[in-house]
Amino acid sequence: MPTHFHAVVWLDHSGAKLFHIGLTGADELTLHPQLQTKHLHHKANSIGSGHAAPDKHFLEEIAHALNDAGEILIIGPASAKTELAKYLHEKHPAVGKRIVAVEAADHPTDRQIVAYAKQHFKMAPPRVMTGTAG
Repeated sequence: MPTHFHAVVWLDHSGAKLFHIGLTGADELTLHPQLQTKHLHHKANSIGSGHAAPDKHFLEEIAHALNDAGEILIIGPASAKTELAKYLHEKHPAVGKRIVAVEAADHPTDRQIVAYAKQHFKMAPPRVMTGTAG
């Protein structure tokens, strides 16, 4: 059973930031692929797309980090976010079925990632008690 209900993953091909978000705050985990992605150049009349294949070990680390999440939001630029969603659906269907959205996001700050996730999951800001103690 999930111990953190909400998780957001921002990733591109050079790294991933995972935030488990609860009522008392957010825990952050940063992961990087084993082999940094090299820029490939596609040449005319050659076979292949010119894109590097996803790092399976990197995707597996992310999957493991999401095991305890109830609802998962995946955001990021380019194709890495959809590659992760596809990988989770195929290799970790129990995790994949908890993905609630896959959305485009450029390069936000950590604070912006958490704020975006809280807005997406409709998490109210914590209440502050006001008044006087007497």
